[in-house]
Amino acid sequence: MNIDNYILEVVTGVVTELYGEVNPSQIQIQKTRKEFEGDYTLVTFPLLKLSRKSPEATATEIGEKLVSSSSQVSAFNVIKGFLNISLSVEFWQERFAEIAATDNYGQAEATGKTIMVEYSSPNTNKPLHLGHIRNNLLGYSVSQILAANGHKVIKANLVNDRGIHICKSMVAWQRYGNGATPQSTGIKGDHLVGDYYVEFDKHYKAEIAELVAGGMSEEEAKKSAPILLEAQEMLRKWEAKDEAVRNLWEMMNGWVYEGFDVTYKTLGVDFDKVYYESQTYLLGKSIVAEGLEKGIFFRKEDGSVWIDLTADGLDQKLLLRGDGTSVYMTQDLGTALQRFEQNNLDGITYVVGNEQNYHFQVLKLVLKKLGYEWSDDIYHLSYGMVELPEGKMKSREGTVVDADDLVEKMVATAREMSAELGKLDGCSEEEANKICAMIGLGALKYFILKVDPKKTMLFDPRESIDFNGNTGPFIQYTHARICSVLRKAEEQGIDYSAKVAADYLPEEVELVKVLADYPQTVAAAGEAFAPSMIAAYTYELCKLFNGYYHDHSILREENENTKRMRLQLASQVARVIRTGMALLGIEVPERM
Repeated sequence: MNIDNYILEVVTGVVTELYGEVNPSQIQIQKTRKEFEGDYTLVTFPLLKLSRKSPEATATEIGEKLVSSSSQVSAFNVIKGFLNISLSVEFWQERFAEIAATDNYGQAEATGKTIMVEYSSPNTNKPLHLGHIRNNLLGYSVSQILAANGHKVIKANLVNDRGIHICKSMVAWQRYGNGATPQSTGIKGDHLVGDYYVEFDKHYKAEIAELVAGGMSEEEAKKSAPILLEAQEMLRKWEAKDEAVRNLWEMMNGWVYEGFDVTYKTLGVDFDKVYYESQTYLLGKSIVAEGLEKGIFFRKEDGSVWIDLTADGLDQKLLLRGDGTSVYMTQDLGTALQRFEQNNLDGITYVVGNEQNYHFQVLKLVLKKLGYEWSDDIYHLSYGMVELPEGKMKSREGTVVDADDLVEKMVATAREMSAELGKLDGCSEEEANKICAMIGLGALKYFILKVDPKKTMLFDPRESIDFNGNTGPFIQYTHARICSVLRKAEEQGIDYSAKVAADYLPEEVELVKVLADYPQTVAAAGEAFAPSMIAAYTYELCKLFNGYYHDHSILREENENTKRMRLQLASQVARVIRTGMALLGIEVPERM
């Protein structure tokens, strides 16, 4: 049952019976605020013209009618013009029976819509870092949430495998690598290539300093440094399909892909489709030609193609360089068209940092002007940067937090803290390794995903592994605690599978109410592209259960029906924790 719809229907029926036909917009119902008693609140002010009574009198009249005409409404209270409605214990018992009997609870019916989510989009000149981790975790979680909302989801990755940044690593490897390979050095491929990107920057700065010391201006020196000119020449050769340059490019990119695959597997993210910029960067040229033909774009004297968006409050945007080469916008126009047509998409979500807000604003507007109505179905999931206590990260200076190193550190910290707290007592080495990996990754994922995507966040590894408070390990431990209770019940031969008649305590009713909110939470998270909503919900559920568990015994309860009901309740809490955390890409252990 959709409880919101049910309440709306019951209240509308009573208001109509009292005052005659009512406009649906006049029935305003919301969840009762936590500081007041009740489950749902009716705002009576829009109904005063119909009732011709004061707000308090109108609320009282509706409340009395609801209690007398519906067995599901147990009580009401009036605060000014607000009618707080309490639903009966029996109503919530029925809802719990529905929850327990529903397979795939929280999974919506198929919508028939296909949504693509593009995330990761790494450059092949360096390993993945903490910023990429936020991108990957957001993209994967949003994909899971959209799938739970009944959509067919295509997870896509566009690899930025061409350009001057790639050539910088290639030049540095040629100059200083002495034939080093991942095999000969024992260094993971993406790390090895990233080391040469940092090496390039070091020598580039040294050459600039030397040129400036010789009398050249710094601006001119930055353009004239021999190592940069060499990288630019390599890019020209790459575009001309020079065989030697292409072979080197393929070899070094191959090292990086092998490294990325290891990181993706460790993070638990995957993709249905992988696109490569080297294969897509020319796609938009036909769209540019189309825009010129329609007079939407214009050509400047140097041959470059632009669109004037000043009337839309933006500026002029370059779409094609004078020498005919494409820019990022050219490519994105082409790939958007290709993806919508090839996959029959109903929408595409780009998970890209907030520094690209303007780019996606322009992309949608240009496509709209070209007549592509599906441009309205493009959504930019803009997220803030991840910062550390010591400040921002810089790839070319080698001051980034490497993704692999961070995961390794998280797992090590999880082991250290788990051992201190006795969480690994009685575990085999293999079991301890598995649990620590689960806790370390769970802590990392939850700490990042609990923050609203739009906010810049500060990441503190040790704080994220705290077993108390709003953390992944706290939620994981709650699940493990419930599993322990259910195991003991099984060992004692207690069968709690059948429906039982038992009295519910107010705390048990509260747990059912929160469980009943789960499908709507999943729907709201999908609507807002916000894993943080799932994180907040799961944390509140765990907090509520832990308080209940502290105050009330489950296995030592003397009344057999009450004991079975409490085991059923604990089992459903564990199930929702599992499914909620799975939407965040987080595993939960059964022992801890």
